Amino acid sequence: MLRIFCPYCEEHREEVEFHYAGQAHIQRPSVPDDCSDETWGAYLYFRNNPRGQHREMWVHNTGCRKFFNMCRDTVTYEIVATYRLGETSVPNSSRAPHD
Repeated sequence: MLRIFCPYCEEHREEVEFHYAGQAHIQRPSVPDDCSDETWGAYLYFRNNPRGQHREMWVHNTGCRKFFNMCRDTVTYEIVATYRLGETSVPNSSRAPHD
């Protein structure tokens, strides 16, 4: 079981309190009506599936109910950091879980 740090509640909580919400930092086409079907389909359906560090969006379901981003290693499941929406880079490691 993962212990996830919520950057809004500022607490480490059990994984069951959270829900995965997809890949983080997906850029929506600036003018959706002018893009091709292929471009729109790629935005809606295609996501990266890397080995190693990956940026994900999560929601704290049973806590503050806020969405946040997480940098997690997909091979080891190690959580590198969690950070609030709107932050584009991983903040310092003080927000990473310490177990």
